[in-house]
Amino acid sequence: MCLAVPGKIIAVKERQIATVDVNGNQTEISIRLTPEAKQGEYVLIHAGFAIEIVDEDAARETMRYLLEIMQYEDEKQ
Repeated sequence: MCLAVPGKIIAVKERQIATVDVNGNQTEISIRLTPEAKQGEYVLIHAGFAIEIVDEDAARETMRYLLEIMQYEDEKQ
């Protein structure tokens, strides 16, 4: 099973690298698969690559679901 997480592009750098914010954590990813992605847009990230540009509502909803799953798993333990 594969999982992609949403992140907001904070900055686009050289060589198709972008800094993204994923739920308050910043990291660098490749935007080679989505070269049209721009600062301020949301992308789905898998294995260090932006694989799709998504709208803000979809990104927030996806993150909310992921956080709910994590909370549920924590409560089970």
